[in-house]
Amino acid sequence: MTTTVVITGTGVPQVDPTCAGAGVLVRTENHHLQFDAGRATAMRLAEVGVRPPMLDALFVTHHHSDHLLGVTDLVISRWIEGRINPAPLPIVAPSGPIEAFVEHLMQPWQADLELRAGHLERNDRANPVLSTFEATHDNDTEVWSDGDVRVLARRVHHEPVDPAVAYRVETPDGVVVISGDTIVCDEVAEFCAGADVVVHEAFRKDLVLEFAAHLPHLRHVAEYHADTKQLGAMAAEVGIPTLVLTHLIPALSASPDMEAGFVDDLRSAGYQGELVIARDLTTVELPRRTSATTTPQGAAT
Repeated sequence: MTTTVVITGTGVPQVDPTCAGAGVLVRTENHHLQFDAGRATAMRLAEVGVRPPMLDALFVTHHHSDHLLGVTDLVISRWIEGRINPAPLPIVAPSGPIEAFVEHLMQPWQADLELRAGHLERNDRANPVLSTFEATHDNDTEVWSDGDVRVLARRVHHEPVDPAVAYRVETPDGVVVISGDTIVCDEVAEFCAGADVVVHEAFRKDLVLEFAAHLPHLRHVAEYHADTKQLGAMAAEVGIPTLVLTHLIPALSASPDMEAGFVDDLRSAGYQGELVIARDLTTVELPRRTSATTTPQGAAT
């Protein structure tokens, strides 16, 4: 198996029956690494044959709820399905509010979990194991490694949410960068240097702000997401071979022409690489150190 990138969820906080919450799976021959876990992540993973006990680690980009609503499901399902004392789910995250989130994650479920443990005569518990790190804007931080696969983190700009990080996954087949939520910024551009595939959030600012007179909160949302035209210019300058857009605002379901609008924004800004407008379960493969190819689930243009 070559390294495979699966978009497990393209959604945003608003509920959309076509989109699971934010998430990306990076799969190699021996590893399953999940980045963020929005609502329904466990179900999307199951659709591609990945059960919760198979995950090596969950990496969190930041503490917004739409990136975390599926974490409890992964943790509990891993414990229930593992049966014979599965290792607790490792969660890797930047130091900050995630620490309190994980500390209290299982509290509402203690009665249920104790009942299950007693009934099944189990001595283990579902509690995840959190590993935190200090991310910076200036340098890459190695946060996980196993054999010939390693994960690096870089602090990005999603203020007032802080910290927020992007991740870079280095495998024998190539390099994948996952932006998390961020504006277009130098940190991400530097982090993407030499990457084969970049998974980046996308916000059609010009279109969305047309409605700001009636929905003033949209101006605040626009301040901390990645404008599609700025993203296209950055991707062209860096020379990103394959760019996968996810966490789409507006959602593709908003209009039959929405996908074409995302494409037009990126192309008009100068990006000429392979562009994939993701839907849930869009999959991109990295042939060993060659250009990436997409499976039919992806919308490649």
